[in-house]
Amino acid sequence: MPVQFRKNKKIGPFIFHFTQEGFSSWSFKLGPWSWNSRSRKNRVDLPGPFSWRQGSRG
Repeated sequence: MPVQFRKNKKIGPFIFHFTQEGFSSWSFKLGPWSWNSRSRKNRVDLPGPFSWRQGSRG
């Protein structure tokens, strides 16, 4: 299993994701709600180990 490099940089509500090749994607997190630019999915963190996801349509 190869080792993968991943780095996240958080600036306010924005999270920038980097890999070995460079910039990968960005996310926006506000409270329990977040959105990712690559997958274009909404996510809500629920109490405990649970979360809810909704994908983009189209």
